[in-house]
Amino acid sequence: MFRYKVAEKFVSINGEGPRAGELSVFLRFCGCNLNCSYCDTRWANTVDVKYELVSTEELVSYVKSTGVKNVTLTGGEPLLQAHIAYLTELLGESGAEVEIETNGSVPLKNIVSLSHRPAITADYKLPSSGMEKDMLTENFSYLTLRDAVKFVIGDKCDMLRAEEIINRNGLIDRCRVYFSPVFGKIKPDEIAEFMKERQLNGVRLQLQLHKIIWEPDMRGV
Repeated sequence: MFRYKVAEKFVSINGEGPRAGELSVFLRFCGCNLNCSYCDTRWANTVDVKYELVSTEELVSYVKSTGVKNVTLTGGEPLLQAHIAYLTELLGESGAEVEIETNGSVPLKNIVSLSHRPAITADYKLPSSGMEKDMLTENFSYLTLRDAVKFVIGDKCDMLRAEEIINRNGLIDRCRVYFSPVFGKIKPDEIAEFMKERQLNGVRLQLQLHKIIWEPDMRGV
């Protein structure tokens, strides 16, 4: 029986990505291989974080019990969990619409080859994160129009770098593309003005809805 380190599980509005505004069951797993400067879930990555060891079957049963079809696997970095592919398959077989939020540093090859392939929302960590060196641009080749790349923007340098990555890899024609401001660090209108100036057709500015609806640091939402 496979078990997973689950920091929290809950139902809420999806705050970002292609399913923003929709209900989703969130399964947040412990641990991350990165340490972004603006991380808002660092608590889930500490060595002393409290977690449940939950089996695959228990997680599938929990999702079914909520009556919510969308499932978001997040973290931390969910793809670091052993047997995450097995859980994804079982959730898909149960009728769930699975989305995986990944930090862009873990290979996607195995997860996108599943018979019940999940939707992928992959970050590309920009200079202000301090983690750009860990990005795997080869992952872009596995993305489709049901997937997304999210650029978390902290400053003008980040915006320029994001534009470069988008153009170099043809992301607008490959998948959905989002600009998301680091909460409290850059004003959304600055990003909107940049998008206008650079004529960034196909890029969506997206705010973190859960931080607007609830207190920004609230868990379980």
